[in-house]
Amino acid sequence: MEKIYNNLNIENLTKTEWFNQFNKEQKREIRWGLESDIDISKYANPDFDANQMEQIRIGLLSNVDPTLFVNPDFIAFQIKEIVSGLINKIDVSIYAKKEFDWLQMKEIRKGLEDNLNVSIYAKKDFRFQQMEEIRWGLKYKVDVSKYAIPEFDEYQMNEIRLGLERGLNISLYAKKDYSRKQMREIRIGLLDNLDVSIFANPEYTWEEMKEIRLELLEESTLK
Repeated sequence: MEKIYNNLNIENLTKTEWFNQFNKEQKREIRWGLESDIDISKYANPDFDANQMEQIRIGLLSNVDPTLFVNPDFIAFQIKEIVSGLINKIDVSIYAKKEFDWLQMKEIRKGLEDNLNVSIYAKKDFRFQQMEEIRWGLKYKVDVSKYAIPEFDEYQMNEIRLGLERGLNISLYAKKDYSRKQMREIRIGLLDNLDVSIFANPEYTWEEMKEIRLELLEESTLK
């Protein structure tokens, strides 16, 4: 293929049998690459769909090393995240892996751009929403080890993170036995300086916790 396009101008190349193996959108990306004088051999391959070709083309135009993103196993959004990281001069090798979907890649990229210790959450066991909660915790300098475990979903992580940011005793509710709504009731109780031990029991539903919390809050205002 390289010999073909090196020896023909764009118009003649578009008339070749090689060029006609591509669909309309792929042909467009190849033409744009040729017009931009970039090495289309990196992506002029039927294994890449047009969206993948577009992101590779953007990467080539940005003059970044294509080694880590010219891979048909990556969907276009994954390629985009890798290219974005390369443009921003971060170590994309940390997340340029098939085990991460593009949303996980995005969270790792954002953490690297903020100089955070992404090794804490750059793990396939975390969904991207969980990664986001850990990233925010690192950004606001709280002890993310209190909740950076896959067993907590992103909503539970959020409640624990919010408590850490306010300096609350999150050990009273940072437990897998509590749902995020139960955690929320205990966290609000702590914010109001209530004796949450009265209702911090996983056997209570969050509605029951709320009812007890509001009663305690009312009693505290009468003192």
